Amino acid sequence: MNKKKVFVTGSNGFIGSHVCKLLQAHYTVLKGVRAEHLLQTNDPETIRLNVNSNTDWLAALQNVDTVIHCAAIAHNNSNDPNYIHEVNVEGTVNLALQAFNNGVKRIIFISSIGVLGNQTTNNRVFNEGSPILAQFEYTQSKAKAKAEVELLKIAKDTGLEVVIIRPVLVYGANAPGNFGKLVNIVKKLSILPFGSCKNKRSFISVDNLVDFISVCIEHPKAKNEVFCISDGQDISIKEFTDAIAKGLDKKLLQIAIPNFIFYFLGKITGKADQVVQLTGDLQVDSSKATELIGWKPPFTMGETLQNLSKSH
Repeated sequence: MNKKKVFVTGSNGFIGSHVCKLLQAHYTVLKGVRAEHLLQTNDPETIRLNVNSNTDWLAALQNVDTVIHCAAIAHNNSNDPNYIHEVNVEGTVNLALQAFNNGVKRIIFISSIGVLGNQTTNNRVFNEGSPILAQFEYTQSKAKAKAEVELLKIAKDTGLEVVIIRPVLVYGANAPGNFGKLVNIVKKLSILPFGSCKNKRSFISVDNLVDFISVCIEHPKAKNEVFCISDGQDISIKEFTDAIAKGLDKKLLQIAIPNFIFYFLGKITGKADQVVQLTGDLQVDSSKATELIGWKPPFTMGETLQNLSKSH
C-alpha cells in the first residue's frame, strides 16, 4: 500500500525539520527548501523553490495529498514590508491556488499568535474568536493575518481544505528567535532579575506543535478551522527561565527586581516591546483543539527541555 504524500515547505527550518522527522514513518514526505540555500543533499525528495507570487509549484505538488506550509519571512529576518508581503501573503496565495489546481486536498498554514497582538491585558485571553490584528506590532504578523484571510477565502471559493494554526512562542533544543536568545542568556548568566515576575505566558514545545500538526493532516473536523495552540499551561518568565536552566543542568539564582523598573528601562532604551515579551502577559485558550478534535499536548515542558544541555 502506497503511503500518502505530504509536501512540507520550509523543511530545513526549525518547525519544518521536526515535522518532516515525525511524519516520515507514516507518509512520503517531500521537502521544500529555498533555492539559494546551501544544503548539501542528493535527496530526490528535496525540492529547491522560493516562495513568491511567481513560483511554479507543479513539480512539488504531483500526487500530494497535504501541504504543510511552514516557510515564511519572520520580522527579524527582513525589514522590507514589500518583500515580507510578497513571500508571506502573495507566495502563500499562489501556493494554495496551485495546490487546489493540482488536486491537493488540504493545506495546513503555520501562522502565529502575533496576528492577535503581542500581549493580553485585563485577564483577557486570546482564542480563535479574538479580533485579528488587535494590536500587531510587526509587518510579519500583519502579513500572516492577511494570508489567513486570503486562505479562508480560497477555501470557500474552491473547496480546498484549509487549516490555520497559530502557535505561541515555540521552544525546544536549537530553537531560534526569542527562545534561543533566552537560552544564551541563561547559559552566560548565573543570576537573573525575574524573581518577582508573576506574569502569565503561554508557550508550546516543538514536540507538541508537530504532534498537533500531524493530527490536523487528516482529522475531518480540522477542515477550514483556525486553532490557537499552546502547551495548555501559563507560566511566568521566572518559571520559564528556571525550566531552561534545569534543561541546561545549570544552577540559576533569581533576584527580585520590581516590574516597573523593567518598563522604565525599556522605555528609555527603546526596547519596550522586548520588555513586554519578557514580563508581560500573553495567555492563549487552546481548548478548541481538545474539544473539536480531541487533541491534548502529549509532552511536558520538562520532557522537551531535558536534553537542552546536549544540544547547546
